[in-house]
Amino acid sequence: MTPGTHLGPYEILAPIGAGGMGEVYRAHDPRLGRDVAIKVLPSRLSASPEVRARFEREARAISHLNHPHICTLHDIGHLDGTDYLVMELLEGETLAHRLEKGPLPLADVLRHGVEIASALGVA
Repeated sequence: MTPGTHLGPYEILAPIGAGGMGEVYRAHDPRLGRDVAIKVLPSRLSASPEVRARFEREARAISHLNHPHICTLHDIGHLDGTDYLVMELLEGETLAHRLEKGPLPLADVLRHGVEIASALGVA
């Protein structure tokens, strides 16, 4: 997807990252005047009914979670063969980028570990 592309009402602004189950983009929701994160199931994967079902299960699971360390799911969509999830956009530095500066202090490791464990406990 390139900047300026639309998925429904959402305008793609820039790529954020990619992983095994999708590509994530920064997008703008003009209806609510906010930026969001959109996870798109790549077309090479969306041809598989099993992968599409897994993507939909992920959306249903996320939609039932409410925790300060789990992003909020705002919307789900399918347009012209593209499946996507619209989520809360979280700003900040990635862990990988932070670790390039050196190891985290023990207090930060413990604090982040507790936050992650709490979120996983809810999930």
